[in-house]
Amino acid sequence: MDLVLEPLGYPIFIRALVAAILVGTVCAVVGTYVVLRGLAFIGDAIGHAAFPGVVVAFMLNAPFYLGAAIAAVGTALSIGFVTRRTTLRADTTIGVLFAGTFALGIFLFSAIEGYVADLFSFLVGNILFISFSNLIGLLILGGVVLAAVAVLWKELLYSTFDPLGAAASGLPVGRLEYVLLTLVALTIVVSVQAVGIVLVVAMLVTPPAAAQLLTVRFGRLMGLAVVFGVAGAVIGLYLSYWLDVASGASIVLVVTTIFLAVLAFNPRGGLLRPRGQQQRRATAE
Repeated sequence: MDLVLEPLGYPIFIRALVAAILVGTVCAVVGTYVVLRGLAFIGDAIGHAAFPGVVVAFMLNAPFYLGAAIAAVGTALSIGFVTRRTTLRADTTIGVLFAGTFALGIFLFSAIEGYVADLFSFLVGNILFISFSNLIGLLILGGVVLAAVAVLWKELLYSTFDPLGAAASGLPVGRLEYVLLTLVALTIVVSVQAVGIVLVVAMLVTPPAAAQLLTVRFGRLMGLAVVFGVAGAVIGLYLSYWLDVASGASIVLVVTTIFLAVLAFNPRGGLLRPRGQQQRRATAE
């Protein structure tokens, strides 16, 4: 019990714990749409696109999250615009913008004299160093994302499972796609300091992917994803404190372990279940 309670005596850990719970929740909620729409690569691209915004914000002595939000949202909307207005495939557009924006970030980073530890932490994540003001900013951003999903729950759900039917019924499917891309971008901004730009896509994709192995009902899927995301973030944070290792990597490794456990043992056809049970399950379905 002391191992659990001792870290709570430090304000820095309490701030990190609140941020971890927020990241696990927001990533799972938005990540459910990302997984169902097959947008994992977009999440990765937007995550890397946030880096030049962070670097520019540092150079201008502006808030990191403002720069990250402008760069991430701008790239997300650009991906949607170019994909819809040209004959290029979505993965081609994503690949071009992903490489270009991240290269711009590295270029700007290399132009800064000396080693900049604050910027490097955004690549690998260090949630234990989050300040009170940054935490307030994350709570506001996270609240905006969750509120938007709550307001547009039915519209996003309809356009995810049946975009043609949604368009035929009069829903602005194109605008909803831009809204979802914006929400993905803001979610990545919320998560950057926790797990870093390099690993942020794991928090978006892995918890919903694990939940998808257990249920096909959307509400239950999102609920399970939140449970897996929050559990992974909290356990990973404690592991990083106990073992004195990178917090972002610890969090991602925990959620990956959860996914592998579900993949191996889930009752809907786990890889390590006896073959006969899997066949009976498949026959029943």
